Amino acid sequence: MEIHRILGDKVRLYRRAEGGPWHCSTFLQSKEWRKSTKERSLSRAKDVAEDWYFQLTAKARYGELKTGKSFKEAARTFEKEYEAITRGRRSPKWVQGHKDRIRLHLLPFFGDRLIADITSGAAQEYRVHRMSPPEPEKGADKDAGEAEAKSWKAPARNTLHNEIVTLSMVLKTAQRHGWIEQVPDLSDPYRRQSKIERRPWFTPNEYKQLYEATRRNAAHPKNKRFKWHAEQLHDFVLFMANTGLRPDEVKWLEFRDVEIVDDEYSGEWILEIEVRGKRGVGYCKSMPGAVRPYERLRDRARPKDGAASESVDDAFMAKPQPTDRLFPNEFKKMFNGILADNNLKFDRNGKARTAYSLRHSYICFRLLEGADIYQVAKNCRTSVEMIEKHYAAHLKDMIDTSLVNVRRERQRKIAESAKDGDTAGT
Repeated sequence: MEIHRILGDKVRLYRRAEGGPWHCSTFLQSKEWRKSTKERSLSRAKDVAEDWYFQLTAKARYGELKTGKSFKEAARTFEKEYEAITRGRRSPKWVQGHKDRIRLHLLPFFGDRLIADITSGAAQEYRVHRMSPPEPEKGADKDAGEAEAKSWKAPARNTLHNEIVTLSMVLKTAQRHGWIEQVPDLSDPYRRQSKIERRPWFTPNEYKQLYEATRRNAAHPKNKRFKWHAEQLHDFVLFMANTGLRPDEVKWLEFRDVEIVDDEYSGEWILEIEVRGKRGVGYCKSMPGAVRPYERLRDRARPKDGAASESVDDAFMAKPQPTDRLFPNEFKKMFNGILADNNLKFDRNGKARTAYSLRHSYICFRLLEGADIYQVAKNCRTSVEMIEKHYAAHLKDMIDTSLVNVRRERQRKIAESAKDGDTAGT
């Protein structure tokens, strides 16, 4: 690393790479200060460094030189605390998401800025920075700059929201340690009420088209080796659409968690499921349509431990045990292939359908049939607010015309009053 000393060794100029910009540093008030000159010429970098040093000394003389913890230090403290305290309650992937947002976006922008200098205005500057295309570097090839600008894509609203949430958690960590007095307002000042968007689901006709396609695929798979997977996929679609479970809840579901019972209300056989997933342990009562797929899963032989799942040799197949999972293998590729072949992968708004769409379909089906929204929320381990916001808002059957199309009987009242007047006159 090339280093130059100026102003009687009070300021150091250095650069990390050959041909890169020069940086300057100095030691003042028991702290080391650094700054990028953004200059590649040594002579111009010296001028910038001298001006910067004199400004620092002037601020120090008048007590305007602020000291304190930097954003980088607060972010490191947050990462250490959050990972330790949430261990066992948050998935490692969720924790890593906060770390990635800090490393990729927040640290490059806020850098060594003091945590006390991060205000509501600084958060708004960050939003503008993320929503603006990057400017080409000085001296860069024009064609390369245009290609980079074309490939740039603005982050989604939810992505930017998650980054602000991470920033807020870092600032709250600094507040707990007494590095700042209060957390600034980080809300979007220009945010309007977001429009209601339906989550991707299968309409009744599309759901029928889907399970008929999976049934044909189970009977005649493209490759005989994957027949067991095709049969599992068909039962997975029916099971999900008749229980409303989340995909991660189904992933951890074991045969001992499911029991076939006689429903007192309908007199039909249903499934009582002990669910373990996002909301901890909960319970679910299925529709009668989930019983037959479960029985097929229970009676279907599956590959033994260590055997290849595509094996067709009966010697490697055995009936599942109570501790086995209902769906031990994933069939994401097969499921997406069937959706694509039947033009069901995207809804009319261009949103991609996934296994989660089967849960959304279950909730919509129950509301269309007139089920109580509170009981649906309880059975799906969610809140009434979430269902009203994402499902009930776009279902026409949720509007009761007997309460909307009310008319006053004015003409009848007028006629009756006229008749009473004639009778009184006689």
